[in-house]
Amino acid sequence: MRRSSPLLRQILRGAASSSSSVGRRSVTYMPRPGDGAPRPVTLIPGDGIGPLVTGAVRRVMEAMHAPVYFETYEVHGDMTTVPPEVIESIRRNKVCLKGGLATPVGGGVSSLNMQLRKELDLYASLVHCFNLPGLPTRHENVNIVVIRENTEGEYSGLEHEVVPGVVESLKVTPNLYGNLVANTAAGIAGGTGVMPGGNVGQDHAVFEQGASAGNVGNEKLVEQKKANPVALLLSSAMMLRHLQFPSFADRLVTAVKRVIAEGKYKTKDLGGSSTTQEVVDAVIANLD
Repeated sequence: MRRSSPLLRQILRGAASSSSSVGRRSVTYMPRPGDGAPRPVTLIPGDGIGPLVTGAVRRVMEAMHAPVYFETYEVHGDMTTVPPEVIESIRRNKVCLKGGLATPVGGGVSSLNMQLRKELDLYASLVHCFNLPGLPTRHENVNIVVIRENTEGEYSGLEHEVVPGVVESLKVTPNLYGNLVANTAAGIAGGTGVMPGGNVGQDHAVFEQGASAGNVGNEKLVEQKKANPVALLLSSAMMLRHLQFPSFADRLVTAVKRVIAEGKYKTKDLGGSSTTQEVVDAVIANLD
């Protein structure tokens, strides 16, 4: 059984507290324990819309004067491996903010998303799913945290080609008596999402938007600069809470909720036509 991660417990507590409605303020303004010195965060802008949405986070952090600063590294999904200096930076800083990395299809190239999880033992994927006032959805009063095993099961990466065109993936499930291996269909879970989330282990945490593997948007979104920054902004609030800066996290979440509830600035996927910059400007204008 995995060790209980203090990072996971902190994120779950933060996810629960961030679900308050727009009309009910929950700003804590707790001072950070310790010296309150700015914390370094490894930043991977990633591919496609990644630089747009990570750039949005940087602008909001600067506007809030949040006590963090970024060490930026260029990593792209078509690389054969994550550069060692990036791994070293995350190990040193303990925290990373990441845009989507394109997942290569075929060719025997391993996903860098999976490499990061394995190298840093980010065994738990957390995605916070909740309703935002101002966005009509099929279901109401949703507030759940989905936790998924990140480095075992179908994500163990044990695959081989039985015969040309037929690929077998091995699913590893630990139990009290050792490791069980089961055959599963080939493929990778991917898709898009606007949910905040992150990958955590015992010692490190990588914050990104939910279902971000391969979530790099399309060329049109990049050209028009209309990527939705909300999910990564909320993920960065989770990061601030994890770093023990709860007042900054509360300010950011409250500002995002106000913008969504007002409904004036929304990207296309939320029923509007705003650019990434327009949403970011609106969030900054709503910061306390």
